[in-house]
Amino acid sequence: MESIIESQTVTKSSSREELESRFLKIRSRTEKICAPLKIEDYPAQPITDVSPPKWHLAHSTWFFETFVLKEFRQDYREFDETFGFHFNSYYNNVGERVGRSNRGVMTRPETSRIYEYRKYVNSALTQLLKSSRNDRMDDIVELGLQHEMQHQELLLSDIKYILGHQPFFPAYDEKSTLDIQTSNDAFRWIHQEGGLKEIGYEGDGFFFDNEKGRHNVLLEDYSIANRPVTFGEYLEFVEDGGYEDFNLWHSDAWDFIKANEIESPLYVHKIDGEWHRYCLSGLKKIDPNDILLHISFYEAWAYAQWKGLRLPTEFEWEVAANQIETGKCWEWTGSAYLPYPRFQKAPGALGEYNGKFMINQMVLRGASAATYPGHSRKTYRNFFHPHLQWQFAGIRLAK
Repeated sequence: MESIIESQTVTKSSSREELESRFLKIRSRTEKICAPLKIEDYPAQPITDVSPPKWHLAHSTWFFETFVLKEFRQDYREFDETFGFHFNSYYNNVGERVGRSNRGVMTRPETSRIYEYRKYVNSALTQLLKSSRNDRMDDIVELGLQHEMQHQELLLSDIKYILGHQPFFPAYDEKSTLDIQTSNDAFRWIHQEGGLKEIGYEGDGFFFDNEKGRHNVLLEDYSIANRPVTFGEYLEFVEDGGYEDFNLWHSDAWDFIKANEIESPLYVHKIDGEWHRYCLSGLKKIDPNDILLHISFYEAWAYAQWKGLRLPTEFEWEVAANQIETGKCWEWTGSAYLPYPRFQKAPGALGEYNGKFMINQMVLRGASAATYPGHSRKTYRNFFHPHLQWQFAGIRLAK
C-alpha cells in the first residue's frame, strides 16, 4: 500500500465529518453526470475503449466495496456476490471478470439495480467512517475517491462517444459548455533555461505512485507555447493535406489512419463546405479560437512535424507548468509512459493500479474542463495508447 499513496493523503488532517462529506459529494457528482441520460443510453458500448455508463456507476462502487468495506467492516454483507465478476476492471489479484469488450453485452444487472448498489455501499461506507478510522483505511478511501474522479472524466468521454456516433448527433446537455474552451491569447513562446531540474511530486497532499520519486533530469534550453493549439490552427493542417502526407507520420500512425480512414480529429465533420464538430451540447460550427480536442498522439506528432516543431517532453512540461495556460485539454507529450527511478509497485491488487501499464503508452499532462476540480496537478501523469482520440486531449508545441 505504501507506494500507491505513500500515506500522504489529504485525509490525514480531515475529521470524520469532512471525509464523509467529501465522499458523498464526489459520489453524487457521478450520478449528476448521468442525470441527462435516457435509460437506453446506460448499457451502450459502441467500441471496446468506451465503457457503458452503468458500468462506470457500478465499477466505482465495486472499488469501495472490495477494497474498503470487505476489508475494514467485519459485519459487512456483500450486496451481490456476482458483482465482483461483473464490475472488476483489470485487477487480476481479485479474480475473474467480464472481458472489457463485453461490458455492453450485459443487460443485467439492470440500471435500477446499479443505483440500488450505489445507495447500499454509500450507506455502509458512511457508517464505517462514523464508527472507525485508521490511516490505512483512510488512504484507501482517498484512493477510491481519486479513482472515482478519474472515472467521472472517462464517463463524460464515453457518453460523448456514445451520443456523438449516432446519426443525428443528439445533445447530452444543450446548455453544456464543458467541451467548448476558447483561448483569445495570441500565440507566443516562453523560453526556459536548461540545466538540472527536479521532477516528481513534492508536498503533503494526495499523489499517485507514478508521480513518486522526486529526481533530477537534465534539460537543454527550450521554448514552450503559452497555450494549446486551437481548432483553427489545426484545420490549416487538415486543409493543407496533412492527413495525406506520409512524411509527417510515424509508420505505425500512417498505417493506422489509413486502415481506419481517419481524415480529421474525432467528432469533426465538413458539412456543406463548413467545419462542424460534435459537442456535448450538440453539433456546432467550429469557432477557430476554440481549444483543439480529441486528438491522438499520432495526430499531435504529425501536426508538430508539419509546423517544423515538436511536442514537449513531460519533464519540460512540468518545469514550465506554472508559466503556461493549462486545464483546457490534456496535452500529449513526447514522453513514453515509464517508471521513475526507484519506482516500486505496491503488493497485491492495488499495485495493479498504474505500474503494469508502463509500456506502449504516451504521457499526457495538465487537465481538461472535464477533470474534477483540483484532481490534477503539475506532476500528474495521465497516459493512453498513441492511437486513441476519444479523451479530451489536445496539443502544445515546443522547440
